[in-house]
Amino acid sequence: MRTLWRYISAFFRWTWRLLNFTRSLFFNLIFIALVLIIAGIWVQSSSTSPETARGALLLDITGVVVDKPSVSNKIGIIGRQLFGANTDKLQENSLFDIVDAIRQAKTDSNITGLVLDLKDFAGGDQPSMQYIGKALREFRDSGKPVYAIGDSYSQGQYYLASFANKIWLSPQGMVDLHGFATNGLYYKSLLDKLKVSTHVFRVGTYKSAVEPFIRDDMSPAAREADGRWIGELWQNYLNTVAANRQITAQQLFPGAQATLDALQKLSGDTAQYALNSKLVDALATPAQVEKALTEKFGWNKKDKDFQAVSLYDYQVKAKPRQSSTIAVIYASGAIMDGEETPGNVGGDTTAHQIREARLDPAVKAIVLRVNSPGGSVSASELIREELEAAREAGKPVVVSMGGMAASGGYWISTPANYIVANPSTLTGSIGIFGVVNTLENSLREIGVNTDGVATSPLADVSTTKALPLEVQQMIQLSIENGYQRFINLVAKSRNKTPQQIDQIAQGHVWTGQDAKNNGLVDSLGDFDDAVAKAAGLAKLKTWSLSYYQDDPSMLDLVFSSLNGSVRAMLPEAIRAALPAPLADAASAVKVESDKLSMFNDPRNRYAFCLNCADIK
Repeated sequence: MRTLWRYISAFFRWTWRLLNFTRSLFFNLIFIALVLIIAGIWVQSSSTSPETARGALLLDITGVVVDKPSVSNKIGIIGRQLFGANTDKLQENSLFDIVDAIRQAKTDSNITGLVLDLKDFAGGDQPSMQYIGKALREFRDSGKPVYAIGDSYSQGQYYLASFANKIWLSPQGMVDLHGFATNGLYYKSLLDKLKVSTHVFRVGTYKSAVEPFIRDDMSPAAREADGRWIGELWQNYLNTVAANRQITAQQLFPGAQATLDALQKLSGDTAQYALNSKLVDALATPAQVEKALTEKFGWNKKDKDFQAVSLYDYQVKAKPRQSSTIAVIYASGAIMDGEETPGNVGGDTTAHQIREARLDPAVKAIVLRVNSPGGSVSASELIREELEAAREAGKPVVVSMGGMAASGGYWISTPANYIVANPSTLTGSIGIFGVVNTLENSLREIGVNTDGVATSPLADVSTTKALPLEVQQMIQLSIENGYQRFINLVAKSRNKTPQQIDQIAQGHVWTGQDAKNNGLVDSLGDFDDAVAKAAGLAKLKTWSLSYYQDDPSMLDLVFSSLNGSVRAMLPEAIRAALPAPLADAASAVKVESDKLSMFNDPRNRYAFCLNCADIK
């Protein structure tokens, strides 16, 4: 018996030691990782930048371009160096950091040219790419050449490549021009089969955000409206690229049948078609491109490549801070109640940033950079009220619209002294909707029923019971009240009557050009134009920009890097196990699910344009 207890005691003793060892090892590894991160950040931030060798700036944009990345570029670079996570396609790049780098390189004597290597560039909205293109043109105008190299070019990659002096394409490559399209999922038949009762409340003929719940296809009104703005975006794309290539839009994209006919004559040689159509300047193998760039920029023995510094290694010097500043505040992503989360606008966070700018005596004006499809009405109103307070305090407010400033994105723009939009901005979508799903029929089908007592029908609200008629009527009244408030705010800010605004509202999505024609924005331009306007309204001769954004903490770096690694591996592993159609469907369902999970307005009222960003 004593021997048995001795074995049992030894088992628990060694188990306890093993647990202690594992625990110590785990925390020691975390400690070592934190030390390495701190050391890396300290070296990156405190060391003097090494002198850049003469050569090209390699614009090797990896991932997507956004106004405001979830993790700052500097922190992201260190994270990639330490963790080595392969998150290329998920990586976010700051639009403004890219433009600043190009503009600094323009006057940098060590930078003698620029090379666009866009094989890992996943895209961005058209106004963002046009802003980068503007910086590339400024670079070219300084007398320094811009070259584009690639095995193939997607539409987004080719848009940027078109700003180059010379475009190289692999003899086996292609320029994939095909046009734009939008596609969404519709759930009516599914909801009917599941016996889910969907209660939809909306105002606006064109407020198509609720159609997935009540239809199996697009309504004629939504098809007409979406067809208009997507056609304008495609025409803007063609006009810009054609002008860059000094050909006509018809030559750039003659249509599907004409493209097919030309390819048939060339036996399907897409590279030769691109050359014949003047989409590219030369066909060359990687070795031939390398030789040409080496002759231009020199040879780097260490890297065994032509002499160049990557965008991610190029040090952009901070501009000296002036006594007068213009606050730049981002509203990038869906507008939700509460604190900011990655990729979304937090009503509380943004309102607090605006308040800080209002109370800062050094801030003389505010530029609100809006790139949002909208979201919660209550969160949008919270942001709007703070902007209105800033304007009443004597600080001019200028809105710079990015790719989207629709629904709630337009709501928060209404207090501005001046609104600047890009011709390809999607804006308007002035309308309100609400959706409530109840499961009483679904539960009854499997033998589950809900019953109880209530002091009034207004108290008897549950997802497991039918929505009382009185509640339905109250929600509809709330939606209509929200819509009236929306158009009244717009009418007041645009010096029009509510009736005039109602005619161009109704949930209708407009491009920036149409919005200008309809009086919803003041001028067409980009971020630079918005800043110049803010400085003019504040009567500033010199100023510096103060960007309001939270710097990620050390733990943010650790968890975002680890999360990036997981996101980089798991989705690909899962998709690899699925047939292609199922993988695409799973991805689409996830996107739709993510949209719905963001809805958190306390009154279930949303000014949201669900289909504005779904362009491929």
